[in-house]
Amino acid sequence: MQYGFAIDQRTCIGCHACTVACKTEHQVPVGQFRTWVKYVDKGKWPDSGRAFGVMRCNHCTDAPCVAICPTKALYKRDDGIVDFDRDRCIGCKACMQACPYDALYIDESTHTAAKCNYCAHRVDDGLEPACVVVCPTHSIWAGDIDDPASGIARLIAANKTETRSPEQGTGPNVYYIGADRAVLDPLAAPVSDSYLFATPDPLRQAVAGELAAGSEPVARTTLNTAHPRPWGWRVTTYLWTKGVGAGALLAASGALFAGKRAEGVFKLAAPMAATGFTAATGALLVWDLKRPERFYYIFTKSNRSSWLVLGSFCLAGYSAVAAGWLGAALFESVGLIGADTFERALSVLRFLAVPAATAAAGYTALLFKQAEGRDLWQSGLLFPHLLVQALQGGSGVLLSLSALRDGPSPATTMLAKTFVAASAANLAVTALEHGRQHHSAQAATASRMVTHGRYRRLFWGALGLGAAAGALAAPATRGRRLGLAALGGLLGQAALLAYESAFVRAGQDVPLS
Repeated sequence: MQYGFAIDQRTCIGCHACTVACKTEHQVPVGQFRTWVKYVDKGKWPDSGRAFGVMRCNHCTDAPCVAICPTKALYKRDDGIVDFDRDRCIGCKACMQACPYDALYIDESTHTAAKCNYCAHRVDDGLEPACVVVCPTHSIWAGDIDDPASGIARLIAANKTETRSPEQGTGPNVYYIGADRAVLDPLAAPVSDSYLFATPDPLRQAVAGELAAGSEPVARTTLNTAHPRPWGWRVTTYLWTKGVGAGALLAASGALFAGKRAEGVFKLAAPMAATGFTAATGALLVWDLKRPERFYYIFTKSNRSSWLVLGSFCLAGYSAVAAGWLGAALFESVGLIGADTFERALSVLRFLAVPAATAAAGYTALLFKQAEGRDLWQSGLLFPHLLVQALQGGSGVLLSLSALRDGPSPATTMLAKTFVAASAANLAVTALEHGRQHHSAQAATASRMVTHGRYRRLFWGALGLGAAAGALAAPATRGRRLGLAALGGLLGQAALLAYESAFVRAGQDVPLS
């Protein structure tokens, strides 16, 4: 059994009755929508026309919002309806990133996620959704599409239908009859300077020029809803703090495996950086929630298929290893344990630190993989890129500390070599990431925004800073110019932050509806 919708755009008159009925039925706040009508104008007068498209949740067969939701606030019912429980929602906004259809929003009155739920309460009472009842032209059909005897199944079987973004593989269950492709394809019709009845939101206006790059579009969106970026500077900063925290012990463990002694920054500064930056990561993640008082639901109402949950366990496990390293170093420093005991502890902790740090640094690639609405983030290069960035960030912080505090030492030399190698590797992976052919038009559009569009200065500035940082640190690999090496370590942090800012924002700037 699979409930779905069929929308006959041949008869839709764009009256917005479905929108009004939906907002009334569910008390949707002003300016937010579960169902809305998109207008697209094509051609030039007198050879012009207007196409309509009713936009909403697609109640996907393989719903990515359900998979990514960390607390099972979104769930799929036995009848195929994707519903939500606002009492479990923590407002992480991950579902908004997973949905390829812009169907979810954060309700201003409850600060929890919401969307079309097929009027599940009406369905349970044997009624049709409110939008179906109110449509004056019977353009919206609802029912069990798996039942060949149902009206909607017969309508779909008798007509050519299309779905939105079928390439995403979500199995959308909203079927359009007679819809213009310019309505269904969010890249085909950039917004006009003005909507018919409103002003486009600033993000859609800013991105419109990127979609029209180099040619005059044949279609223009003249009415749509606002969809701001769900994730902002806190997520950008989280990527950096998490990378530095994980990279600190990666660099220190690598040095120990290479035969260096656990002294200088490897003894105390490395675990302090690891615990401090990882703690900041957790604080940023909780701060970014719309319902931060519910953050513990991640552990008490866990959806173990969500990488928000699995990532939280990765961070917790890594924090335990870092705290163990820090505790052993502090105990040895104040004489509570001997040097031999400390060395034995590190002989175990260094083996634990490598996989724990790798998981902490790299799990975001798997989380972003679940964010199926953001094609730029789907790259198979993201996992190694995050590891390289973590090593660059962690070794850069430790290099600055070691160069200024310890001067020429085996630790400083080792960190300089690690930092230079990581900086070069980061530049190489970045070039490969944005210089190759992308797997979708959405990913290519977002990457073009990064390299040649609205984020080009930030992107090229990040590359320039990264290259300069590596060059400044290079003499320190031979024990020279340690002051410049310390500066290079700090410039590397600025480079990482600048790149993450462009990457996170561009991934969310490509319209999905």
